[in-house]
Amino acid sequence: MTTIDFNQDWKLKLQNRFLNYVKIYSTSDPESESTPSSPQQWEIAKYIFEELKSLGLSDVSMDEHGYIYAYVPSNLENDDQPVVGFISHYDTSPDFNGENVNPQIWKDYDGKDLVLNQETGFTLSPAKFETLKDYVGKTLITTDGTSLLGADDKAGLAEIVTAAEFLLAHPEIKHGRIAIGFTPDEEIGRGAHKFDVKKFGAEWAYTMDGSEVGELEYENFNAAGAVVKIHGLSVHPGYAYGKMVNAALLAAEFVQLLPENETPATTKGFEGFYHLMEIKADISEAKIQYIIRDHDNEKFEARKKFMTDKVTEFNYKFGEGTAEIEIKEQYRNMKQQFEGKMHIVDIAEQALKDANIEPKIKAIRGGTDGAQLSYMGLPCPNIFAGGMNFHGPYEYVALESMGEAVKVIINIAKADKKR
Repeated sequence: MTTIDFNQDWKLKLQNRFLNYVKIYSTSDPESESTPSSPQQWEIAKYIFEELKSLGLSDVSMDEHGYIYAYVPSNLENDDQPVVGFISHYDTSPDFNGENVNPQIWKDYDGKDLVLNQETGFTLSPAKFETLKDYVGKTLITTDGTSLLGADDKAGLAEIVTAAEFLLAHPEIKHGRIAIGFTPDEEIGRGAHKFDVKKFGAEWAYTMDGSEVGELEYENFNAAGAVVKIHGLSVHPGYAYGKMVNAALLAAEFVQLLPENETPATTKGFEGFYHLMEIKADISEAKIQYIIRDHDNEKFEARKKFMTDKVTEFNYKFGEGTAEIEIKEQYRNMKQQFEGKMHIVDIAEQALKDANIEPKIKAIRGGTDGAQLSYMGLPCPNIFAGGMNFHGPYEYVALESMGEAVKVIINIAKADKKR
């Protein structure tokens, strides 16, 4: 077995590449119907496109929607290996500020509180985030307390690009053709919508979009987005008796109709939830945004019906047309797409073991591009990228975790993948 010498120079390349990526503003926009959904995503897309060309990858292309495709050529004399791919997304979540990201580096973390921002008092503490204790002695990259970090999924981006560069620089590591794909808009559930599976040309792929080291996932939530609109009637408050219908008050009442113990903060494991994302309301109009999640198909359908029924009940109480709901499916549980194809997961599991990493095979309490891609004919499990506390100011990633992910990518690339 060829030893992967991912030395300090390569770790520094990985770190600098990641820092370059996270400083580029690329938040997606759930209100937009365009692809990419936000103009700022074009900046990082063009940056990565040029970088891949400069590294010497083959057949590098970017389409009119910002999807990027590139390939590490096979270096086998007789290539009988299936083409496999690696995929990540370059947008960041709209859940928190993603502009002016100013990452901080903490070498040889001592296990104590990290004050991210003196002015705001944001502190990354093992008392609140127990997993920090696992990173003592590591190099941590954090936010400055004013933005998210963007390790979801710019850690995955940096790992895939660095692994590709490493393979090109080490021809003694034998491997078949490796496909690389980068997408916009994963954070708003549309990352795979316009992905060209045929052009990508892989028999299967892996998204590098998980969290802690060792994660390997091939099942996920079924997911939908729901928008409830409530229509009010605005009149002068001094003459409102018997006339005014306050949409903001009605929105507050509607929110109370959903079970309070079925939210992200009160569920775990395979338990589903309703997640209130945003309320915009005044007297005349209110708009309530939810996401609906459940691993079980029947329970997922029941959740969608439950919300629709609540709108019907609401209209019965307040008058027909007071409320309306639109539910859009985002992705489905990909588990059933791996029936008869578990060798895809087995190869990744062995790649983890070969990197001396204990596999943590579990279900995703979320989704990845891979969920949709699996239904598009490209089976696509998810592998860790190393980031923690996604989508907020407490997000962090250890450089060592990203380095481990690079090794896993290389191990998969050089594995014998013939069935």
